Amino acid sequence: MISRNGDVLFLQGAVTVETVPGLVGAIGDDLRKGAHTIDFSKVGEVDSAAVALALEWQRQAAQVSRVLSLANIPEAMKNLANLYGVSDLMEPQKG
Repeated sequence: MISRNGDVLFLQGAVTVETVPGLVGAIGDDLRKGAHTIDFSKVGEVDSAAVALALEWQRQAAQVSRVLSLANIPEAMKNLANLYGVSDLMEPQKG
């Protein structure tokens, strides 16, 4: 569900309450090895769990002093983040 090309991690498939538990810890090693972008261009279905996952990954990146960018966020995910008032938290966080 996650592949890497250089410093970019490509997430693909559904990012929902059913899939997120398996993704929470999936990028830790990549963050420590220099990955700095998560690309959502290959993501299909999302729900509120996708927003929670993005925020968790931002937290994990900050813990290892990394700045994480989220690219090609699906419109539905942006709308959910706006609805919950957390869209600014999905921006890169300084570590």
